[in-house]
Amino acid sequence: MKHAVDVHVGKRIRQRRWINGITQQQLAEAVGIKFQQIQKYETGMNRVSASRLWDISQVLEVPVSFFFDGIGETTVDGGAGNMPPDVLGDKEALDLLRSYYAIPENQRRRLFDLARVLSEAA
Repeated sequence: MKHAVDVHVGKRIRQRRWINGITQQQLAEAVGIKFQQIQKYETGMNRVSASRLWDISQVLEVPVSFFFDGIGETTVDGGAGNMPPDVLGDKEALDLLRSYYAIPENQRRRLFDLARVLSEAA
């Protein structure tokens, strides 16, 4: 039976892996395991040991605490309404984030300001 914490940690691994543009195979090779194990971690079928989570955090360039952020939250205030907490589980949303951070910082800031104005007008 899946434990809610294992599912949450697995989702956060998948989210960060997608944001970094890393495949399951690449992550698995970097931490010295088979990609099937990454699949099991990401679905919450298998628990991630502390040492393995440390290795994954190093490859994905986040602190270990990143994988536990948001545990127990049911909604995230989105300003113009509520977003589901697993919005980053959506591949389209992650592709949008990756594209957003690929924009030069000065242009990205202007795009952010535009999005904020549009959301307030909605």
